[in-house]
Amino acid sequence: MELRGPGLRAGLADALREAVRTGRLAPGSRLPASRSLAADLGVSRNTVVESYAELVAEGWLTAQQGSGTRVATRVPEPHRVTPDAPRSRPDEHRPRYGVWTGAPDLANFPRTQWLTAARRALTAAPYEAFGYGDARGRTELRAALADYLARARGVCAGPERIVICSGFHHGLALMARALRVRRAGAVAVEAYGLGLYRDLLRNAGLHTPPLYVDEHGGRIDDLARLPGVGAVLLTPAHQYPTGVALCPERRTAAVDWARATGGLILEDDYDGEFRYDRQPVGALQGLDPQRVVYFGSVSKSLAPGLRLGWTVLPEELIREIVTAKGHGDYMTSALEQLTLAEFIASGAYDRHVRSMRLRYRRRRDQLVEVLRQRAPGIRVTGMAAGLQTVLELPRGTESSVVQAAARQGLAIRGLTQFRYETEDCGWQLPERDALVFNYAAPSASAWSSALDALCTVLP
Repeated sequence: MELRGPGLRAGLADALREAVRTGRLAPGSRLPASRSLAADLGVSRNTVVESYAELVAEGWLTAQQGSGTRVATRVPEPHRVTPDAPRSRPDEHRPRYGVWTGAPDLANFPRTQWLTAARRALTAAPYEAFGYGDARGRTELRAALADYLARARGVCAGPERIVICSGFHHGLALMARALRVRRAGAVAVEAYGLGLYRDLLRNAGLHTPPLYVDEHGGRIDDLARLPGVGAVLLTPAHQYPTGVALCPERRTAAVDWARATGGLILEDDYDGEFRYDRQPVGALQGLDPQRVVYFGSVSKSLAPGLRLGWTVLPEELIREIVTAKGHGDYMTSALEQLTLAEFIASGAYDRHVRSMRLRYRRRRDQLVEVLRQRAPGIRVTGMAAGLQTVLELPRGTESSVVQAAARQGLAIRGLTQFRYETEDCGWQLPERDALVFNYAAPSASAWSSALDALCTVLP
């Protein structure tokens, strides 16, 4: 919502009037609670309360105790463009509910706690922190991460083996450059995943043969039949986006393959902190720190906009990755690094992760219950951990459902968009129509409406 007008209250009132006038808020629609809307917009609750009261007095809204605030049933007709008037339709199908995979609940970013950590970090920062620093990153953050990753994810590493980067994309780009220097010809990738990362590897001159994925994760035995593969990119704790975990036998087989061939396992632990119905699945890196390159970031646990990530490296790779970083994005913001170090050391990071784990679990459970009641034919899979789940659809319906969702303002992707296989891979993934639904991303005020929109389009 864009606030206009001379002040926040007037701007919010104008925006709500316009939403009702144009039909974006239909008669009878329930508005978010004042506290929720205030949190989403970053304004005081009084601002929302006063705006609601003004519109109730003008007849745009109605308010009854126990029923909340709703759009009045008799409001001015939505503005209609006449045939002779200029047509402007840029927002006709603009997504109202962001349920793209990979995004956390940004409305619950811990602003106050982050600001407290930033103040402490800035106050304690040595003078040299404001200069050109070590390409590996601030020692304070690397030490904090070494402790956190050991106890939370079972990662085996000291601070000297951690290199700070600007998220997983940056870390993978550094790794791709190092693999080319080593004259690696190919990096195997899972048959379901983001095309963005395949493109990154290919742009670095590496081939990307697909690795079959089933209900037990990537089929590791196939690696021996892929020529020229020097590394494999895996999401072992929670396969993206199908949600399956790499089974113990295949975890062991992956490490055995790396040891026998001198290859590397590139472990993307993108949302390893969030698990619900199972025991934690530790990082694969703990099985062999010399053959596994571990990648992590705060993009799912805090916010992608922070652009903070890390890679935990085998000793033989440290110099190569630091050299690669020095040729490109040499520095990651020292102040952001110091803030995250303080945030972790103070316990605020653990508290935030625990809080969001509970919130996301409630969201997931609400989704399952709503679908049980309103769309009982839809099977939900891949929901034991993470931020998204897979909604299985009847054969041949995925494309039409995705299009119908877009008309409802629901930004969602079909599983087919993540599918990757080549003509010469020797196998074919089973036909599977499904949606990949991110239950974490919608704000509290938009969650119910997002669920309604989803149920409207499901067959």
